[in-house]
Formats: sequence, C-alpha cells, structure tokens
Amino acid sequence: MEKVKQTLRDSKTARWIALALISLTMFFAYFFIDVAAPLQIMFQTDYGWSPEVFGMLGGSEFFLNVFAFFLILSGIILDKMGIRFTIITSGVTMVIGGSIKYFALSKGFVGSGIEQFLSSFLVNIPASAKLAFFGFAIFGVGVEMAGITVSKTIVKWFKGKELALAMGLEMAIARLGVFAVFRLSPIFAENGGASNSVLWGVAFLIVGLLLFLIYTIMDVRLDRQLGEEAEIELEDAFRISDLWLILKNPGFLAIASLCVLFYSAIFPFQKFATDMLSSKLDISIKEAAAIFSYFPIGAMILTPFIGAFLDKKGLGASMMLYGAILLTVSHLIFALVPASAFNHTIAYATIVILGLAFSLVPASMWPSIPKIVEERFLGSAYGLTFWIQNIGLLLVPILIGWSIVVANPGIKELIDAGDTTVKYNYMVPELIFAGFGVLAIIMSLVLKSVDKKKGFGLDLPNKK
Repeated sequence: MEKVKQTLRDSKTARWIALALISLTMFFAYFFIDVAAPLQIMFQTDYGWSPEVFGMLGGSEFFLNVFAFFLILSGIILDKMGIRFTIITSGVTMVIGGSIKYFALSKGFVGSGIEQFLSSFLVNIPASAKLAFFGFAIFGVGVEMAGITVSKTIVKWFKGKELALAMGLEMAIARLGVFAVFRLSPIFAENGGASNSVLWGVAFLIVGLLLFLIYTIMDVRLDRQLGEEAEIELEDAFRISDLWLILKNPGFLAIASLCVLFYSAIFPFQKFATDMLSSKLDISIKEAAAIFSYFPIGAMILTPFIGAFLDKKGLGASMMLYGAILLTVSHLIFALVPASAFNHTIAYATIVILGLAFSLVPASMWPSIPKIVEERFLGSAYGLTFWIQNIGLLLVPILIGWSIVVANPGIKELIDAGDTTVKYNYMVPELIFAGFGVLAIIMSLVLKSVDKKKGFGLDLPNKK
C-alpha cells in the first residue's frame, strides 16, 4: 500500500506557527488602523481638524483601493504572483504609508516646503490632514492586500482541517490590536501628542513586516513539499476574464453586499465610538476609550469558539443573520436611550452585544467564500469582496463626520474656541449605523435563500 505523502501543513505545530506569524502582523496592522480613533478631540484642538476632516481620515485609508482599483489589482497579483511576493509587498507598503502619516503629524512637517505647498489649495482642509490622508491611503493599499493574502494563506494551510477556527483565531488576534490601541493610544498621546501614538504604530508595523518575512521561509518549504500539486495549481492560474465569472455568481454578490453593509456599521463606528461614549456618559476621553476597548475583547474571545462550532456543526448562513440582528439592536440602543438613562452598565452591555455580532458575522462569512467560489479564483474573490467593502468604509466615515456637524449646529465652533463643556450628540449617526444593520439583515436573508437554491452548503460543517 502506497504511503500518503505528508507535508508541512499536515503538522499541527507547523500550521499553527504559520497562523501565529501572520496573525501577529495583522494585530499590528489593526493597531495602526485605529491609532487616531481615541484622539478625535485632540486632533481638533491640536491640528484644527473638524469632525468632517477626521471622518475623511478614516475614509482615506480606502481611497486608492476603491478609485484606483488597487484591491482588485491586489487580488489578481495574489493569484498571479503568489502568497510570498504579495505578503512582503503588503508589509513594505504598510510601513511606507504609516511613515508618511507620522511625518504629517510631526514637528518636522511644520514650516516645511511640503506644508507650504499643501496649504496652497483646498485651504479649508489643514495641510497636515492632506498628507496624512495620502499616507493612510498608501497604508490602506498594504493592509487590504495583507488581508486578502492572509485569508488565502489560511485556506492554503487549513482547508479540510480547522479552517473556520483558524480564521476565527486570526481575527481574534487582530482584534486584540483594537483593544490595545484604545488602551495605549491615549497613553502614548499624553507623552508626546498624537504624533507619538502614530510613531508607536509605525514601530509595530516594522515588527509585523519582520514576522511576514519569517513566514515566507515556511511558505517556501511547504511549496517544495507540495511539488506536483503546486504545478497543477499554476496550470489553473487565474485570468482577468474570470472576474466576470465571480461577479455573475449570486452567492458571491449576496455575501459581498452583506460584507459592506455589516462592516460599514463596525469600522467607521470605531472611529467615533470614544467621543460618542464620552458625550453620552459625560466622562473623559481616556475613560471612554478604556470602556470601548472591551468591544474587541468580547469578539476576540468568542470568535474562535464560533469558528470551532462552524467547523464541526455548520450553520454559517444562520450565524450571519443572527449577527446582523444583534448589530442593529446595539446601534439602536446607542441611538435611542437618552443620556439621562444611559449609564455604564448599559454601555458595557451594548458593547458586549456589538462584540457578539462582530464575532458571528466575520467568523462565518470569510470561511463561506471558499464554498461559493473555486479555489483558483479565491484571491480575486477576496480582493473583490474587500473592494466592495472598501467603498462603504471610504464613504461612511465621511457621511458620519458630516452628520455630526449637521446634527449639532454651533457645537464645532464652541469646541474650536476652547469650550470643554460642550459635547456632540450622536443620535443621528447611530441611527445611520442602525440603518446599515437593517439592510444587513435583509441581505442575510437573501444569502440564505441563494444558498438554499444553489446548494453552496453554507450551513454545513467546514471540517471534512
């Protein structure tokens, strides 16, 4: 009897080490994404950034991915050039973009020729913001490229094994970066301003790049062991014309639509959550950031367990529906409970509900994509999904920043004048987030219907 060929991914130790290396880099990337989030008022008082400008910062991360189609290009590069090339490119791009953002906020930028040039146009937007937008957009190309590459990497190591658990653990570790940033960024800012927080973020990105480099050593060894299997995959290489095949897939369209609606009520919310809690509870920014830091912790703890359940029992499509419902409920609580009745207990309970939603949907959504599209299209399918998601993540922070100013006439001017007693009211922005939740519920039902007709098996276990 012929012995079955064993590869590195058949070793539990090896595949979990590979997961740890790429997950820790995403931890550092998530830290940098929200490094400015707890510092909204500091940006307004120290740099002259209005809520609209602060919202533009959040949206700028996705500008090149959406309008220059870098995310779709990233997916094609991943399918054409492979994991190692793409993962190193993404790490280097994140460091470059993060460094530009840091320079925009540093003392070295003040009075420089670059500042003078950037001050010569769009004068209502501070020069520091324009350069920070540019740097964050470059970082955004890198982090989204990393996201799709990490997703395909996990499929490479864990398909047919603990796929949902592995994806859940990767997301959990990444979200620990969000916990860390809401805890540490205000502390870093107390000792050097907002630029010091960003500088620490850049340092973490450099460490993440080193971890990506270490991972490539394992990837080279695995590809050598795969041998003939790897050659077969190259013969099936992706063609640009195959994008149309992905877009014609009703299951893909449904899950991508759910993705953009769900995440539009999560990531943009994180940018404004600290100031919202500070306003609603009448507490300091530092205390509000500490409260919100527990949001990713709940998701971090629950996601691996949900992933393990999905591997063994299934119910992925149902989990997405339940998560969309909880998302809507949490934002309605933030919007409709008056400040006089809103207390720390309600705040923590609502954050737990939101954290549960943030566990259910991603933990079941990302492992579902390989069930919907062929593996040779996987990099481009993830790229398209992230691109569609990025459209929402680009526009929604700008919408929320605008809605804050419109719903609070005169408050911006008082804060600009140094009045520390006034606060923004966040009812209108929270109702907008709840609206995205309602649409996500509808799209979850559409996805369940498509799954029933097409037989993707989204409610079936992942583990064979």
